[in-house]
Amino acid sequence: MSELPRSFSHSSASTFKQCPRRWKHKYIDKLPDPTGEAALVGQFAHDVLEQLCKEEPALRTEEKAKEIAGTIWPKVAERKDFKSLELNSDEQLKFRWKSWNAIKGLWDLEDPSMISVEATEQRVSTSLSGVPFLGIIDRLDRDEDGLIVVDYKTGKIPKYGNDNFNQVLLYAAAVAGKTGEQPTRARLLYLGKETMETEVSVDLLEKAVSDLSGTWGKLKSNLDNNEFETITTPLCGWCSFIAQCPAGTEFIKKRASSGKLRPDAPARSALGL
Repeated sequence: MSELPRSFSHSSASTFKQCPRRWKHKYIDKLPDPTGEAALVGQFAHDVLEQLCKEEPALRTEEKAKEIAGTIWPKVAERKDFKSLELNSDEQLKFRWKSWNAIKGLWDLEDPSMISVEATEQRVSTSLSGVPFLGIIDRLDRDEDGLIVVDYKTGKIPKYGNDNFNQVLLYAAAVAGKTGEQPTRARLLYLGKETMETEVSVDLLEKAVSDLSGTWGKLKSNLDNNEFETITTPLCGWCSFIAQCPAGTEFIKKRASSGKLRPDAPARSALGL
């Protein structure tokens, strides 16, 4: 029987809820899980914005962001996960263009020179209702009403529901637990698209923590019984562990034969489809 993890992040909880078997392969079996291009674009944008927001407010300009991006890019290009994408020169230019569009998308949503930034990439580790929660907050701001938890997003805005609000609410709960000061608001910045915001209330924090605690309890039960079910969805087409998953493989092959599997799904090459 495997032991419970020493820490539990929102990302880990989301993976478990999405598919317990995927969680097992990633966190227990520790099978290779290469970072995809979209995630690397997001990481590049996050790194640039982190450095930008450490500058004095007057220096937080698009020109400064370009300068920072130029400094960081060589390090990105040398990363093992980036090299594994095997992008040609044109594809690398497209990658940089996507990254820059995400970075400059911040100015579509706010003027960073007008923001009072208290911290960037703030690590928070605390017990939330008995769960050893760990998170890294993209940005912690302060205005006249108090603290604001901010998280950058470079992906699409969810059409149905938004589990990302749970993420920033858990961060708010962790900040409150560690500092004694409850943030007043939590914001999701979908770079270049839209800002989504919620006021932070005790009820919302309790609901988010309760959901995390429930997921932790189910994980404990699965570990005790060594049972990790497979939940098949179209996202199986992008799962790094599809070749190790009989149920997922069968599901994806059926989608491929019926013409429902997207041409760009990595599972095509993983399964030789």
